[in-house]
Order: sequence, then C-alpha cells, then structure tokens
Amino acid sequence: MRADWVPHARGDVLEVGIGSGLNLPFYSAEVYRVYGVEPSAELQKMARKRMASQATRVEFLSQSAEEDVPLSDKSIDTVVMTWTLCSIPDPLKALRQMKRVLKPDGRLIFIEHGRAPDSGVAAWQDRLTPVWKRIGGGCHLNRKIDDLLVAAGFQITELKTYYLPGPRPMTYTYQGFAHV
Repeated sequence: MRADWVPHARGDVLEVGIGSGLNLPFYSAEVYRVYGVEPSAELQKMARKRMASQATRVEFLSQSAEEDVPLSDKSIDTVVMTWTLCSIPDPLKALRQMKRVLKPDGRLIFIEHGRAPDSGVAAWQDRLTPVWKRIGGGCHLNRKIDDLLVAAGFQITELKTYYLPGPRPMTYTYQGFAHV
C-alpha cells in the first residue's frame, strides 16, 4: 500500500509519524524535502539509517503530532500519514496542525486502520481497545478515520475502505486523499 500511495507526494512534505522511515523508499524525485514528525529518538535513529540510501532530504521534528509544528501556515505541499492516527492521543488537534501547514492546493495522503462498519467487528474493537492501547503503543482500534478528517476541516477527495488479511478488529483500512 505504501508503494501505491506515497509516490503521490510532491514538493515539501510533512510526514506525521515518520517512525523508522518505512515510507522513505517510496518518495519520488518530485519531493524536495520531508519534515518528519517523530517523538521517538530510537525510531529516528532507524529512519536515519534507512535514509542513508535515499536522495530525499529529511529534517526530523522531535515532537508529538499535537504540538505546534514549527512550519509556516500554508507552507507544505503534501502531508503523509500512514498508520499513525490510531496512536496520537489527541487526533483532532494533530489534524488541525496538518491542516494549518497544508497549502490550499496541497493534499493529505492517508493510510490508516480504524473503526469497521460491521457492528459485530466494531463491538470487538470497542472491547479490545482499552487493552490494545496499553500493549500497542497507544493504538486505538476504533477510531473512525473519515469522521476525524472531516471534523478537522478536511474534504476527502478519494476514500477506499476494506479489510486487510488478518483479524478483522485490527485490519479495517482507510486510505485516500484529502484537501483543505
């Protein structure tokens, strides 16, 4: 999925939750610079190793996604967010920061897992999330990603949803594009 979606990024990119840099190999030559939000020094270290073989310039922002991103308003061409929103304590605050820095003609690329439309699966997501958060780095299985994006002021221009292989409470996937 990363190979299908991340190459759509262009210009100056804000990657929220850059983690160990798994998206770095998929950025095209049309990306000038990546600002990678990542509070974990260990994950940044892993990303630095991965980026050694990449031409893309990366500047790490050692902070949580909810903090004020030290970038100017409307200065970013593309925001990339892959399997990140589930573990951000205040997802709306983080999304509002992404919206603030995104240019009017920019786009948000997202791949996230979240709340399933099937009531039985959603009930299991609600049951499992309190324990899952503790063992899964704060991951919420039951966040409805499209509703969060809209609540933060984004307009979704493309949305694909489906289950990945594996346990249904953990694999319902949202992917697409949004803009301000």
